[in-house]
Amino acid sequence: MTDLTAATVTAGHEFAVEQRTGLQMALRRFLRHRAAVISLVLLVLIVLFAFVGPLLWKYTYYTSTPDNSAPPSLDHPFGTSTDGKDLLAMVMRGTQQSLKISLLIALISTTAGTAWGAVAGYFRGWVDSVMMRIADLVIILPILAVAAVLAANSGGSWWMISMVIAGLVWANVSRIVRGVVLSLREQEFVEAAKALGASDARIIFRHLVPNAMGPVIVAATILIAIGILTETALSFLGFGVQPPDTSLGILVSEARTAVQTRPWLFYFPGLFIILIALTVNFIGDGLRDALDPRQTRVRA
Repeated sequence: MTDLTAATVTAGHEFAVEQRTGLQMALRRFLRHRAAVISLVLLVLIVLFAFVGPLLWKYTYYTSTPDNSAPPSLDHPFGTSTDGKDLLAMVMRGTQQSLKISLLIALISTTAGTAWGAVAGYFRGWVDSVMMRIADLVIILPILAVAAVLAANSGGSWWMISMVIAGLVWANVSRIVRGVVLSLREQEFVEAAKALGASDARIIFRHLVPNAMGPVIVAATILIAIGILTETALSFLGFGVQPPDTSLGILVSEARTAVQTRPWLFYFPGLFIILIALTVNFIGDGLRDALDPRQTRVRA
């Protein structure tokens, strides 16, 4: 009997569930997502490259050197442009501007879209109908064409370009959040909050929105990628950031005719566009898994 009891205790210990705080569980799940962790490290390095690099590098993005159209070398690791500007310094500045634009787009559009979709999904009825028809109207607008027209009057200001693009992509987030809230509003915790006298605003932003954070975070990371690609397209067409400033889109645009003769001018900024888009998507996948409120326990 003693041996049986010991075996039972051992088996029970083997399958014990360890209670952890929400932050500990989220961090544990995120660290198990290898692609997300590697992408986070890469993104941090890219951010340091863009914002700290210019302070340490000997050249600036706006000054010319005697080395015109020089290939990559120890003195110019990324080579130089046709007017002698150091491409490494230009890519640092371009990455900095493109990151600022894409992050601001994601912040504004995610915040606006989450609030819009949560309110529409919670109240339903005519409120939902009116709000979603407005969102549908924004969704059907051709983003690149409308953004080009609006950005043409922005003076090349990076924050104005961000506002224009964010104003055209927030509706996609609102539809995602609305769908999640429509299912969550029927859950017992919402009924309990109503019974305790919680206001509609408290139920929406204190209970419903936090439980919809998984899809919201994924949408936000996708918007970062969409933002940097849209900015690249606008700059390529001449409606984005304007010279003498630069962005990754401008660098790609200016080098499009030199792919065969001076490929370093095209491939280095293009590589950073791809890296940023890929890393934020992998990070989004990892955060979605880590912050899923349905995963509340982990095995010891």
